[in-house]
Amino acid sequence: DAAAATLRGLAAAEEAARTARRNAEGRLDAARRGQSALAARAAAAEGRLAALEPQIARLAAQQAEAEAARAAVEAAGAEAPDPEASRAAALAARAALAEARREEADSRAARRALEAEAERLAERRGALEAEEALWGARRADASARLIALAARRDAAAAEAAAVADEPEQAAALLAGAARMLAEVEAAHAEAAAALHAAETEAREAAEARRLADAAFAAARESQARADGAAARAEDEGRAVATRILERLGHDAELPDPPEDLSDAAEERARRKAERLAREREEMGPVNLRAEVEMAEVEERLANLEREREEIGHAIAKLRGSIGHLNREGRERLRAVFDRVDAEFRALFSRLFGGGRAHLALVGSDDVLEAGLEIYAEPPGKKLSALSLLSGGEQALTALSLIFAVFRCQPAPVCVLDEVDAPLDDANVERLCGLLEAMAEGGTRFLVVTHHPLTMARMHRLYGVTMQERGVSRLLSVDLGRAVELAEA
Repeated sequence: DAAAATLRGLAAAEEAARTARRNAEGRLDAARRGQSALAARAAAAEGRLAALEPQIARLAAQQAEAEAARAAVEAAGAEAPDPEASRAAALAARAALAEARREEADSRAARRALEAEAERLAERRGALEAEEALWGARRADASARLIALAARRDAAAAEAAAVADEPEQAAALLAGAARMLAEVEAAHAEAAAALHAAETEAREAAEARRLADAAFAAARESQARADGAAARAEDEGRAVATRILERLGHDAELPDPPEDLSDAAEERARRKAERLAREREEMGPVNLRAEVEMAEVEERLANLEREREEIGHAIAKLRGSIGHLNREGRERLRAVFDRVDAEFRALFSRLFGGGRAHLALVGSDDVLEAGLEIYAEPPGKKLSALSLLSGGEQALTALSLIFAVFRCQPAPVCVLDEVDAPLDDANVERLCGLLEAMAEGGTRFLVVTHHPLTMARMHRLYGVTMQERGVSRLLSVDLGRAVELAEA
């Protein structure tokens, strides 16, 4: 039963070692993700190395228990020798020793794995120089994990306390074993051999403990070197951050660290930094007045925008005024055109003694953009355009239009220069009669002419004579006064 209890203890120790190994592997994987996990796994490795010492102590205690059992077996063998029972006890002891050897081998394998892990961590530590910005957060994560591990350790301690009651049960079993010891006296020789083997195993365990101590010391030195490297890396990271802030300004924001922290990612980042540096150099010097110039340009743009809006409002207002003027102009022009056309029809018939004529707007439906066409039909001719009439007919038609405008918009003075030159005597008489009728409306006509019929119909004549050769003289004749004098 004592051997079985020992085997159970060894199995529990082995399970604890396997659990520790699995935890170590998990922490190793976490260490590859960041420096803080690296520190946490290093601490865990140190804890596992420290955990080997209690295991070795338990092995020594188990060895002492085995020696005590052997002594008890020897004492019992002296009273009641039983070869079969002694053989069974020896086999049980051998099995316990074999289990202890396996546990020790597992411990040594775990120690070698920890050493290899420490070496890999040392190699990885050099590649983590670019991760200094995340170490603070990862350290906090490591602290949280340490708290969790402490909680797990407390749970393990509570479990150990719960197992502390097992010695009482073992004492009861030992009471039963005392009865069985009488049967194992014959196995004294074999127990002695088993004791010798156990002593050998103990020596091997002591050697393993020495090696474990040496490995632990090496691991502790590796951890110290790792801590020093981490501190140097932190200092270098702070120096790099300081240089970056000096170059970019205190308001600059550093980018978030990349998720990929492999060597390939570091190489890509280095190449990208070199490319950006070359592009920055190719950009040339920095315009320190760029912000001021940008503010000036923005102010100019704002002014231009305001001016554009003002101009837009002015254009809209001007277009409205133009539209209003166009509407009013169309109305007035249409009214004046209708009046002039009516007067033109009447005067044309008076000057020609018949016939008909009219005015027409052509070329556009808009009176402001349309052209003016004069259609005249003197007596005895077909209705045609003004350009198809003779010179005298064109002159009379033009005079009809001029006098029609004067009737619509009278003027105090009208000057006519040689308007009767293309006319025959009959048409001159008609023109002079029209001038007399127009003069009754208050308009004074000044006619420049050489036609005698026109001069005979005027009220006053002004002319230039040359009674003496080379001497010009201005004369004026009041025909009405002259007629009165002649009649008197």
